[in-house]
Amino acid sequence: MIFPEKLQILRKSKGYTQEELSEKLNVSRQAIAKWESGQSYPDIVNIIQISNLMNVTVDFLVKDQECSILPIKSVANNVDEIIDFRLKANVNTYAAFMNEVNATRLDSHDFRYEEGQYVYHDTYIGGEKFAGEEAIWKEGKAIYAMNYLGRVLGENFSGNFLKEALRQATHDMPYRGPEFYQSGEYIYKCKVTGDFHWYQGYEEIYCNNEKVYECYFHGGLMR
Repeated sequence: MIFPEKLQILRKSKGYTQEELSEKLNVSRQAIAKWESGQSYPDIVNIIQISNLMNVTVDFLVKDQECSILPIKSVANNVDEIIDFRLKANVNTYAAFMNEVNATRLDSHDFRYEEGQYVYHDTYIGGEKFAGEEAIWKEGKAIYAMNYLGRVLGENFSGNFLKEALRQATHDMPYRGPEFYQSGEYIYKCKVTGDFHWYQGYEEIYCNNEKVYECYFHGGLMR
């Protein structure tokens, strides 16, 4: 992934318009547009400002990468184990039409999965426009959380296809769904910056080349 793509994903994951980002960086909106289209490149002062604002390293911004994510590294709280549990919870809750529980908030939809010392809970509100949070606890202590906000954009959106795509998540891409998944006329795409410790991402679905769904999300490990 190259800088223009990274900047656009980071901006959208923070919920900024081009105008809002330009105000924060004290540059013109046209400058942001040119950076995101690859017509020009920010100077080192702006790169550092973007790094601080988006919570990513300068190294990540300036180096082109084949993969849209950074390598996941194990830490003392065993992140690999947490990822494995998150993947198990993923295919045993919303994405698999399983383990829906009583609502914890007014008009919410909730899913819960437990295994050993771990508990996973996903709760969201809304329908065609929705927002929610999934979290993981170990021995009663919160260790991971992810928030998401999405919307349906077209009549051809398929909730079943979204669930199918989410079930394809892997250990290398455990945040929502895979980088790319296709079934028939539907295509799912997902891009992430950061790693499981701290990340932002964006997923979208196309039907016959028309974008019919999008969702922004961010999350990471708690401490």
